[in-house]
Amino acid sequence: MSRFFRNNGGLLLIAAVLLAGVLAVGAYILGFDPLTSAMEVLTTPFRAASSAVANWTEEQYDRAFRYEELAAENEALRQRVAELERDAIAGQDAQRENERMKDLLGLAEERPELQYRDAAVVRRSSDNWRSDLTIDRGTLGGVEVNDCVIDQYGHLIGVVTEVSPNSSRVITILDPDLELGGRVARTDENAILEGDFTLMLEGLLRLAFVSEDAKLVTGDQVTTSGLGGVYPPGLVVGSVRTIYVEEDGISRYAQVEPAADIAGVQYVYVIVDYGE
Repeated sequence: MSRFFRNNGGLLLIAAVLLAGVLAVGAYILGFDPLTSAMEVLTTPFRAASSAVANWTEEQYDRAFRYEELAAENEALRQRVAELERDAIAGQDAQRENERMKDLLGLAEERPELQYRDAAVVRRSSDNWRSDLTIDRGTLGGVEVNDCVIDQYGHLIGVVTEVSPNSSRVITILDPDLELGGRVARTDENAILEGDFTLMLEGLLRLAFVSEDAKLVTGDQVTTSGLGGVYPPGLVVGSVRTIYVEEDGISRYAQVEPAADIAGVQYVYVIVDYGE
């Protein structure tokens, strides 16, 4: 091999010079710079890595900034939803108030001699020994003991037994302690309406001391009699469900189904004056 280079070295040198000249002329004609190209090959990976780092940094910044923006928008939306919910509740309350006022107007037109105060039920009895309600009207609202409490249709709910400045206790017509004069509307028969513990559990009350001559039938409407002047007359209590004969074989009594929804009523009206 060394002999080959000794014998042909001059020719190889001439060939190398000619090749370099050809490459130089070609590069000049084509605008190609071998050194620059080599540098580009060497630096391309570094430029790619730098670009990737820059892009990742920009993405992280945009993400953090966008997250704060989205969080602010989300909070604004939550506040708007809460505001709409409050408006909806206020609208519902206003609608219910309008309905109560219409009911009150209807009651006033039907019984103009009576004066009412509207109230809401805020508590119910929590045991099986009594049937009472607490309403959010008291002496400051003109409510007194023995005032009758009715529903929106004028059906008797019960009677006020205790009052405080801002609330009152009402025993319902089912409570065993209740007793007031009753009247059968169809026959004008007078009797006594009273609560009964056993019947209370069935959602019924008792019409007692019905004379043997009374011609009661199932479905007869029972109202307050007004006898004694404590309670107003003509308030609808309920209807006769079943008629029984007492143990003495003479007197009779009837089970009465209330006209009012005692268990579900939420808003009531207190009769504070009945023009006696």
